[in-house]
Amino acid sequence: MTRVILIAGPTASGKSSLALRLANDIGGVIINADSMQIYKDLRVISARPSKEEEAEVPHRLYGTVDGGDAYSAAEWCRDAVAEIESAWADGVMPIVVGGTGMYFKVLVDGLAEIPPIPAAVRQQVRDECALHGPGHLHAELSECDPATAARLASADSQRICRAVEVYRATGTPLSEFHKNHKPGPMGELDQKGDVMKLVLSWPRDLLYARCDLRFDLMMQEGGLEEVRAFLERDLPADLPSMKALGVPTLIEYLKGDSSLEDAIENSKMQTRRFAKRQLTWFRNQFSHWNRVDAQQMETKYCEILHEITKKDID
Repeated sequence: MTRVILIAGPTASGKSSLALRLANDIGGVIINADSMQIYKDLRVISARPSKEEEAEVPHRLYGTVDGGDAYSAAEWCRDAVAEIESAWADGVMPIVVGGTGMYFKVLVDGLAEIPPIPAAVRQQVRDECALHGPGHLHAELSECDPATAARLASADSQRICRAVEVYRATGTPLSEFHKNHKPGPMGELDQKGDVMKLVLSWPRDLLYARCDLRFDLMMQEGGLEEVRAFLERDLPADLPSMKALGVPTLIEYLKGDSSLEDAIENSKMQTRRFAKRQLTWFRNQFSHWNRVDAQQMETKYCEILHEITKKDID
């Protein structure tokens, strides 16, 4: 067996539930493709599968990285490929599930091979961003790499810094590196038709309601206490884990800078905005994926299962 199932979709769309059901029915292992569920400190606030769900079928790459560490898409791809190959060796189906679109892009389409960036250049760019704001660097990016600048919001500090540091260190725009990248480790398998690619879709208003409900459940399940413990670690604010949905806003409350009611509402608002961006991203970047109407899951699930088992028979 050298096939793989990829399940993508916006936050709160039901991806994990679909993956769990499939893993039970076909004998599979679930591999995480969510950039926040990778952190062990954030089980509740990142909506990781419960301990009971993780015990039901094998789950991989959930809570495997310390919240104080940065973790790149390239590192995830390396670890995910190792888990996929391990599943094949065990004769079970790897089911990769998550909402981080870039992870899937790297796995299938590949990642640009960019030379290492000197630490001094990286630090200089981040210091400038902290002093002048990301808009200042975005203006610089518009001059040296207009293609990348055009696709990045002027407030996207992390990606703007990355693009600027690449140009300063190499003299080559990030967009040029992206043009010349090699296919991802699952690229050849995808061309042979052995990668099932599913993306869940919801009407926006219903997805927003699901986002709100899920955040309420997070709070009931100890989300605030989890963030409180995370805050006590006194980690740098620019770490990816510190930017997880709900973390910055709940920290504001814990520091006395907002009311709990405002922190919860702001968290929900940011989650809805993030879900909207994900919907747009998946619609544009994953237009060739099989779209699954989550409102018709029962009917669609039968079709998905039939397609998987038909391949086994063929």
